[in-house]
Amino acid sequence: MKDLLSWTLETIRNDDTMMSWLEERRYEWAPIVGSALSKILEGQSVLLLADEQNRWFEEYIVRRINRPGMSRPLLPFFSFEAVYPHVDAIRTDQDIDLLFDMLSLSYPQGCFFWYIGKADHPRARIAFRNDESLLWVMDEEMTNSFTLRSYDEMIDIKLLQLFRLFDKTLSAALFAEVDTGG
Repeated sequence: MKDLLSWTLETIRNDDTMMSWLEERRYEWAPIVGSALSKILEGQSVLLLADEQNRWFEEYIVRRINRPGMSRPLLPFFSFEAVYPHVDAIRTDQDIDLLFDMLSLSYPQGCFFWYIGKADHPRARIAFRNDESLLWVMDEEMTNSFTLRSYDEMIDIKLLQLFRLFDKTLSAALFAEVDTGG
């Protein structure tokens, strides 16, 4: 079993669709993805949440993560908006508290948010409230997050490459090919 950092470097270098920018950022990538994968392996569910600009990517992840023909078990990845369609009505700290009460009842094994978007978006408040969230934040450096630039002309391609790497890493973790460090 390889450590996540070495496995990530090898995977990036052996995949023609990956660009060198990923290799340069693997030190930021490995800890946050390792933490998320450890939680998934422990049985936690993943609730995807994105701002409007990245909603397409949230839908892409939901459609791809458990696509037919995958040689791995189905995994608990859900669009948060499908779980709670009134997400945009959440405005106050009390609303968020009530939401987390519902989530603790609904997901007894636990759950965490995977947020993709800008830090100042109202939906981000929900994900930031949970210290366990996987955060792909646009335009702002934050602790325990992977930062991207929304104005990068290659942002869509970079998101797709990141998902490809995440998906490969998830499979490797499920089949004990990589140690997630959790």
